[in-house]
Formats: sequence, structure tokens, C-alpha cells
Amino acid sequence: MKTKIAIMYDFDKTLCTKDMQEYSFIPQLGMDAKEFWHNVSIQTKEHNMDSCLSYLYYMIQQAKEKNHPITRDDFVKLGQDIEFFPGVLDWFSRINEHGKKQDVEVEHFIISSGLKEIIEGSPIAKEFKRIYACEFHYDKNNHADWPSMAVNYTNKTQFLFRITKGTLDIWDEAVNEQIANNERYIPYANMIYLGDGMTDVPCMSLVKRYGGHSIAVYDTKIDTCNKLLQDNRVNFIAKADYAENSELERLVKRLINKVSHDFELENLHNQQLQNTK
Repeated sequence: MKTKIAIMYDFDKTLCTKDMQEYSFIPQLGMDAKEFWHNVSIQTKEHNMDSCLSYLYYMIQQAKEKNHPITRDDFVKLGQDIEFFPGVLDWFSRINEHGKKQDVEVEHFIISSGLKEIIEGSPIAKEFKRIYACEFHYDKNNHADWPSMAVNYTNKTQFLFRITKGTLDIWDEAVNEQIANNERYIPYANMIYLGDGMTDVPCMSLVKRYGGHSIAVYDTKIDTCNKLLQDNRVNFIAKADYAENSELERLVKRLINKVSHDFELENLHNQQLQNTK
């Protein structure tokens, strides 16, 4: 029997080079990214809003003011404009193949405060077992009219609980049931979390605390990642380079090897224990 590994990714600035709204949506509003996020920040503080709900509301508000209502299909199309870090497009096939060689089944998950609809329109959407991200509700004309899901930096952790227990649908209340570690869908020790910064700290810390491994990735600025490593919130840091034989690929493959070896040793221990009875 194969053991499973979950590799969980933030999206913006982890897999792609900037916040996904900045590739097409914000320019279509006639704004630049700095202005957009500044206005969201003012709105968030002025109305004491959750930051994710605030940016979702602001997107709807601006689309209406510009007389350019957004449909779900419009958001999905925006996913085609996303620019990824080097190696991302064929990363998943390489990692999956390495897992097979180690007799390990690798499953990939997105846990993001970005928009699920845009991610679903990207060329890598098919690689994920589940995409957990913010979503909109759409009216009878298929126009975005209300946030239906907000995934902020703290409630990201609920999806770790869902993944470890195999209760992957957000409506499944079985996530609150007690499940022994050896009966879990994917134990925490078999989890790898990749994120780029402070908004990923709750997930990174939880995965690390329960025996999994967290990796902080960086593009050009390494300071935040160094701080996370120094504060013992992550196990490793690496440049956001997903190319073949990159530092990040070598690291993730070693972690897969570790899970495989630990699984073999656990099976050997259980077999020897059984033989003593």
C-alpha cells in the first residue's frame, strides 16, 4: 500500500510572480496595483473589515462603478494571463514521477487568499486535488454580486484539518470528528507547505508543529524568509525557482524520500511487532 503526501501551496507570489488581480483585472479598471491595494487598505481600516472580504467587495464595487460587471467566465479567462515562476508548468509532473519512484502518491492542494475562479482558469488548475480560495456568488445574470468564500491568513488552517482527515468538501462537518493519526487520510508528518510570507505563518507553523515541513519561498527579497527561519516558523527557505534540479526541487524530493523511508520503517516495526504475538 502506498502512503500519500500532500503538498500545499499558497498561490500569489508563491507560484505566480505577483497578486493575481494585478495581471489583468486591475489594469482593466484603469488603475495600477499600488492605487488598488491602497484603496482596499483604507476601506479595510475605515470599516473594520476582514482584509479578504474588503478586497472582494472593492472588486465588485469598482466593476459596478466602471459599468463593467464581472461574470464568472470573465474571472476564469483572467487565469490565462498569470505569469508563473520558472519551472512551475512542468513541476507537478516531475514531482509526481519522483513520488511514484519512491512508492508515494503525491496530491497537490492550493490554499490561497486569491480568487478560485482565476486559479481555475490557469494552465495548472488541473494539477490540484482541491483549490481552496476566495470565491464570489453570482446573480441570475451571472454577475459577481457577493463573496461566497473568504480565505484569510488565519482561516487557511481549517483546510489543513480537512486535508489530514480527508473531509475535503467545505460543507462536511465530519472535519470536527476525532480521528486517530494512523487512520487519517494524510498525516501531518506527510505534509509539505509552500508559502511566501507572513500571511502563510499560521499554516506554516501548524504543519511544522505537527511533524510536517514548511518551506518559505522568495523571489528577490529574502529578508522575510530569513526572519521566518530564525523565528522557527518554517523548516527551510528556498528561491521560488521550480525548474528541474533547482534547490527547491531537490529539497522537496528529499522530503518525499524521507516520508517514503519513514513509512517503510514504520511498516517494518509493525511487522516485527506482529511477529512477537
